[in-house]
Amino acid sequence: MPLDFNEIRQLLATIAQTDISEVTLKSDDFELTVRKAVSATHPVVSGVVSGLPPVAAIAQPSLPIAAPEVVNRVADAVANSGASAGASSSPIIDQKLVEVPSPMVGTFYRAPAPGEAPFVEVGDRVRKGQTVCIIEAMKLMNEIEAEISGQVVEILIQNGEPVEYNQPLMRINPD
Repeated sequence: MPLDFNEIRQLLATIAQTDISEVTLKSDDFELTVRKAVSATHPVVSGVVSGLPPVAAIAQPSLPIAAPEVVNRVADAVANSGASAGASSSPIIDQKLVEVPSPMVGTFYRAPAPGEAPFVEVGDRVRKGQTVCIIEAMKLMNEIEAEISGQVVEILIQNGEPVEYNQPLMRINPD
């Protein structure tokens, strides 16, 4: 039995108030995946209902949006099975460089394991979705991905240093 839109709104509001980063609900004719974006303040929601095309909604980073407003936007997008709305959640620095923010409090690691090569170096070209570092939080290794393609121009944190939520980790010059 699929959820009605009020139940989806209630579920999204509940998830928005927790530290849950991803939830998937599936049935024969309904699938809903909720993923909090890298910035964690802008949840990304996608869903497929009865063979309709996927729907995505991303909160606008330039506008502070309360959780209920995000939930209403997402539910409306799912109801209308419309196209995606939103923009990149990375803040823009100097009108060109894009920061990669830490989505959580933890420890910054540049490489997948001690003694291995770093994911990226200054000057490297990265593509959207490529892992650029790891943040360890509560013994879990969380891969952080580039939200844009471009060239790494600055790495702001030293390997093994603690990081705060939303602290800039590196800057990328977008393509």
